[in-house]
Amino acid sequence: MSRKNLKTKPFEIDWTAVDAASLADVPDEDSPELTATEFAELRPVSEMLPGLGLGKQRITIMLDEAVVQAYKAKAGGRGYQTLINDTLRRALEADSVKEALREVIREELHRA
Repeated sequence: MSRKNLKTKPFEIDWTAVDAASLADVPDEDSPELTATEFAELRPVSEMLPGLGLGKQRITIMLDEAVVQAYKAKAGGRGYQTLINDTLRRALEADSVKEALREVIREELHRA
C-alpha cells in the first residue's frame, strides 16, 4: 500500500456551529448553583478531612541511575515514583517500630 493511499482528510472544526451553540448558564440538578452563603462556607478538603492525606509535594531529587532503572523495571515503566514513595514510607514505619522496640528493651533492662 502506498503512502499516498494512507492520507486522510484533516479533521475540520465547524467554528460557526461552536460559536452559535448555547453556553447554558442554567445549573443542572447534579450541580446546582451555590448561594453566596453556601459559597462563603466552602472549605478545602484538606481542612475538612485532615486525616485523608491528599497532599503530595513535588520535589527534585537525585537518585542513582541504577535505583531509578530498578524501580522502573519493577513497575513496568509507569508508577515507579509511587513505588519509591511506598518504599520510603515503609522505611519510616520500620524506623518507628525499631525505635519503639528499643524503648521497650531499655525499659526492661532498667527493671532488671
